[in-house]
Amino acid sequence: MTSTRLDTAPDARASEREFERHTSALRPELLAHCYRLLGSVTDAEDQVQETYLRAWRAFHTLDSLSTVRAWMYKIATNTCLTALKAAGRRPMPTGIGAGGPSDPRVSVQTNNEIPWLEPLPDHVLWGNRTPDPAEAAVVREGTSLAMVAALQDLPAKQRAVLILRDVLQFSAAETAELIDTSVAACNSALQRARATVGEGMRAEGRRASELSEHEQRVWDEFVAAFDNHDIATVVKLLADDATWEMPPVVGWYRGATNIGELILGQCPAAAPGDLKLVPVVVNGQPAAGVYLLDHADNTYRPFQLQVADFVDGDIVHVAAFFDLEMFPLAGLPATLPGPVG
Repeated sequence: MTSTRLDTAPDARASEREFERHTSALRPELLAHCYRLLGSVTDAEDQVQETYLRAWRAFHTLDSLSTVRAWMYKIATNTCLTALKAAGRRPMPTGIGAGGPSDPRVSVQTNNEIPWLEPLPDHVLWGNRTPDPAEAAVVREGTSLAMVAALQDLPAKQRAVLILRDVLQFSAAETAELIDTSVAACNSALQRARATVGEGMRAEGRRASELSEHEQRVWDEFVAAFDNHDIATVVKLLADDATWEMPPVVGWYRGATNIGELILGQCPAAAPGDLKLVPVVVNGQPAAGVYLLDHADNTYRPFQLQVADFVDGDIVHVAAFFDLEMFPLAGLPATLPGPVG
């Protein structure tokens, strides 16, 4: 058998160190890339693992280490495109074509068979470390809930082209190389993708790191209002035409007054202290893990993960995810102690 540099243990260890040195720093941005394509943080983690496995196996064939980043993006993109052949789009409730907003007085209906869009907690990307601002800017670009939801309306190849060209700023020639297509086909796909996203995308919310003093004050008051079961204040802090979504609930709700009626009528919290919100950052946006008090043992347990869109100083959209697997991914505790006394 022909010998390679991976045949002996010392060479293998040296190769592994070289591989890690050139690829490990790319993991957060590759995870964000796979998330944009797939709309699922759990699926994205799986495809990043597959990307690194494939890259490690082929690392010894790489001609130039200067091309590692593009090479890793090529592997990740095509791995995700293969995964998308077996996966459907991941919508939010507003994107499933169920008509207009729901009546907050009607009992909510859930559908766990739909592969809903998942949020992307910042903790998944960096753990407890604080990223370099330049690194954070690259990773967070194009990961807002509004953007990722809009991408779900695109066919897989158009989705990949739009992300590679408009988010990651690869050239047309580079993008064509990454997804094994022609420059002409790439440009055509980009034109169609831009038109589709431009027609259906709602305004992107502000990043948590860029909130104005007014917006931060509104967010703090919003969190406190839920803690105090002060739904009148929640309503006041929402934009008049705000939208509220709660996957896997299939309905969605529009208007601050209707949202307030929904919370008062259908949320299990009934008094101050029944909910406790812990602020986090999700999709780069202000978010909070919402805990519901279990009166039986005076313990707060995960209830939903809320992600807010601020536009022009107002909360215009809230996505409240009931997927409790997101709590550990967001670095949130499994439980919190209940009120004392």
